[in-house]
Amino acid sequence: MAVANSNTFARPEITATQSVIAGDIAALLKIPLGATHDLFQVVDICQRYADELIEVHNHAEYIALCGRLLAGLNVLKVVLKSPLPKHLIEQLTVNENNFAECRNPLSTDSETACEYCSALTMVLLNQQIMPEQQEQISELLFELLTMLAEDLKAPRFIRTTMGLAMIGGEAVPGIH
Repeated sequence: MAVANSNTFARPEITATQSVIAGDIAALLKIPLGATHDLFQVVDICQRYADELIEVHNHAEYIALCGRLLAGLNVLKVVLKSPLPKHLIEQLTVNENNFAECRNPLSTDSETACEYCSALTMVLLNQQIMPEQQEQISELLFELLTMLAEDLKAPRFIRTTMGLAMIGGEAVPGIH
């Protein structure tokens, strides 16, 4: 234990060079993530990892976030192939009179966009790029994940007098 006039730290694991938000990053890295989470939970956690990548300046934290993001994207790949649970179908459903609020889908499918995010994360993990490029790729990754999340959370179903139907007329069950 350090005394009040000492220049040593009472907790040696906390140093003066650590960022103020190091505890936040540690908490973020400890968030459990698995196939038991639903689509929205997984994509939200991935977005949080990508958002933090833009802000972090500590190399170890950066690499840890990249690793967790890659793991999260792998979970997202699994969840994207799973059928949507009923509570998400309800969230993705609009009434017939709200049909004008419907989505503008990504030009590519969700699985491909997820693969793009994984590829960008691998580039960041490899550490073979200039710092300026690392920053640009981190921001691109965040933007792509944000577009993917917006697309995944956009209405897909319409409640009609005949029951639930896909907005685009597709009859493919479990589509994301």
